[in-house]
Amino acid sequence: MITPRYPLTTSRLVLRPFTADDLDAVHAYESRPDVARYLYWAARDRDATRDALAQRVTRTALHDDGDAIDLAVTLRHTGRLIGSCLLIWTSKAHRQGEIGYILHPDHHGHGYATEAASAMLHLGFTQLGLHRITGRLDARNTASARVLEKLHMRREATLIDNEHVKGEWCTEAIYAILESEWTP
Repeated sequence: MITPRYPLTTSRLVLRPFTADDLDAVHAYESRPDVARYLYWAARDRDATRDALAQRVTRTALHDDGDAIDLAVTLRHTGRLIGSCLLIWTSKAHRQGEIGYILHPDHHGHGYATEAASAMLHLGFTQLGLHRITGRLDARNTASARVLEKLHMRREATLIDNEHVKGEWCTEAIYAILESEWTP
């Protein structure tokens, strides 16, 4: 089990648990079709964002398989919420995890996703003792793939038309890194 000491900080970011007060900032990006394009859910209306946020607020500790830590990504110098990042404990027995991230498009291209995801790798390897961490994405999402590559994660699999999402067959790319390969 792990309950990190919050907030987690990087050179430019503060990663903290979500609160109900984050609704406007979260809705600002979750309501955008370009953000939801490669995700399992469609652009959200305010009620759907509120429901998703209510779940995120509770995701602050890892107790068992399937649990996730889901954190608000905020700019260190302003406190502005610009996205989210998460670490999922996918297998306790096999010491496996998965990372993910979403950023408001106004903040793409500055390395924030890489910085936030790197903090999730650090959390998974140093505090949870994971052996392997993956990142899964729609194979068309080349920007997200680049983030994982910057983290030195290798593309291990391409699963052709393996999921039917939003009315179409989608190909999934799977990236991974082992604890022994990871450099903080």
